[in-house]
Amino acid sequence: MAMIPLPYGIDLFEKVRREHCYYIDKTRLISEMMDVPFQVNLITRPRRFGKTLAMSMLASFFDIRKESRELFDGLEISENKELCEQWMNQWPVLFVTLKDVNGRDFPDAYEMLHQVLANLCKEHRYLKTSDRVDSEDKAAFSRLHARKGELADVKNAISLLLRMMHDHYGKEVILIVDEYDVPLAKASDNDYYDEMLNVIRTLIGMSWKSNPNLKFAVVTGCLRVAKESIFTGANNFVSNSISDTSYQDCFGFTEAEVKQILKDADLSEALPEMKRWYDGYRFGEVEIYCPWDVLLHVRALCLKSKAVPGNHWLDTSHNNIIRRFIELPDMFVNDKFETLLSGGVIQERIREDLTYDIAHSSEDNLWSILYLTGYLTQVLPEELPEGMTPQEGKTSLRIPNEEVKSVFKDTVQAWFESSIKARDRRGLFDEWWNGEDTRLTEDVSDILFDTISYYDYREDFYHAFLAGMFSGAGYDVRSNSEQGKGRADIVIRERRHRRAIVIEVKWPGKKKNSTLESECREALDQIERMQYAKNLRIEGYRTVLCYGAAFLGKDCLIRLAGDDERQ
Repeated sequence: MAMIPLPYGIDLFEKVRREHCYYIDKTRLISEMMDVPFQVNLITRPRRFGKTLAMSMLASFFDIRKESRELFDGLEISENKELCEQWMNQWPVLFVTLKDVNGRDFPDAYEMLHQVLANLCKEHRYLKTSDRVDSEDKAAFSRLHARKGELADVKNAISLLLRMMHDHYGKEVILIVDEYDVPLAKASDNDYYDEMLNVIRTLIGMSWKSNPNLKFAVVTGCLRVAKESIFTGANNFVSNSISDTSYQDCFGFTEAEVKQILKDADLSEALPEMKRWYDGYRFGEVEIYCPWDVLLHVRALCLKSKAVPGNHWLDTSHNNIIRRFIELPDMFVNDKFETLLSGGVIQERIREDLTYDIAHSSEDNLWSILYLTGYLTQVLPEELPEGMTPQEGKTSLRIPNEEVKSVFKDTVQAWFESSIKARDRRGLFDEWWNGEDTRLTEDVSDILFDTISYYDYREDFYHAFLAGMFSGAGYDVRSNSEQGKGRADIVIRERRHRRAIVIEVKWPGKKKNSTLESECREALDQIERMQYAKNLRIEGYRTVLCYGAAFLGKDCLIRLAGDDERQ
């Protein structure tokens, strides 16, 4: 393999180019964008697909303060001489990123916003001494720079900077706003949405409402927040989502690009696993890999040739959306989740203009959120499973790849475990201690029926399921504990009453002619043969109950060993 200088964790175009990092040429975005007149261009893509790097590239290209020709030499856009002559380094640029505006409550998030604006003022501190800028504007600028601005100063900050820059340069200003909706997403998660919307709607929305200082604005985010909330007043407003064909390969990596990266790193044999784990997103008519994942896995392979693909979405900020989806009352989505987790397709109505405050108010909105944020992807009509036909007004959806599927599985399992712990389990415990195996079979089956299952349930899941049933309830619970001549699957001890339970778990899997009854008998035979109860009696436990538990899908059978095994 060959070590290549990957831009791991770098989302600034100038740094990538000046440090000679590996760069996939996405400068076609500039020419595509300038082909269509607009005042405000909103581009929505899931997180981790290179929006910040792309916006940084735009800023480097247009910014009048810079000399960027060397940075763009050899890239596709440099071949468009006429466009470069007219636009490269010819316009004032205000580049604002809101991706770090976050907080557990509104005061915390508002303080972060204050810091973002103070940093902008620091970057453009030449305005403070410009003889072309109004003195009252300079006073407001100074308050923002010192983080002493009032609410009105904060709300007006971007409009203020656009005006001051226009006055200073004598040219209209290009506004680039990256991750505009992150403050709203965080606010929705932490219950201060209305307060944050009140600020963001004015801070950003007023920037293009009949603004003579604005040349045009490019805005990125995950969702198109409803037009009436933020984008009202924007003349010639253009919106581009993952459903559109414009810029369809300008964010994320195409398969050809991934093949080239792997070839350059002498890792071409890694493509099948890379594709299975990180491909599958569809932007417009193109299938796309998540660039963040590709770079991380290539880096891992360069360091360790046998590195296996990992789940990097666990580090992103919106995985709790699946949990919120499952837990909402009156939304019966279990069957659809099971279809998705088994690799199937569902068909749902997708709405692209949402507000975060109503995103969880209906099932349609929630499927839309999962689609627009990358947890689900579109399936073309020709790719539908046999017997399924497109439904008018609905989008066919599936989980894009193994990484996202693992996020679903982990979230579902965590929800399942916590929902079990939240139950009143006293009656269930009594059934275990009283040897009521018939009632246990019914009640445990009922619990399983309430779960969201997926195709690769195995013995280890049921093992963890039963152990989790007793966890956090004051019992000593041990898995694969050495007992007698071997290791019992689950042992539960209660010292106060000197009693214990041994459970051996079985799953037929693909055994021929196997039944739950035969698996239970095998489990009980193993308990007796391996003398799992012997050590417990030696330890002084007066009562030891031994159970065989067999599972298949959502069916279970629990059988208690004979009376001779209890004494």
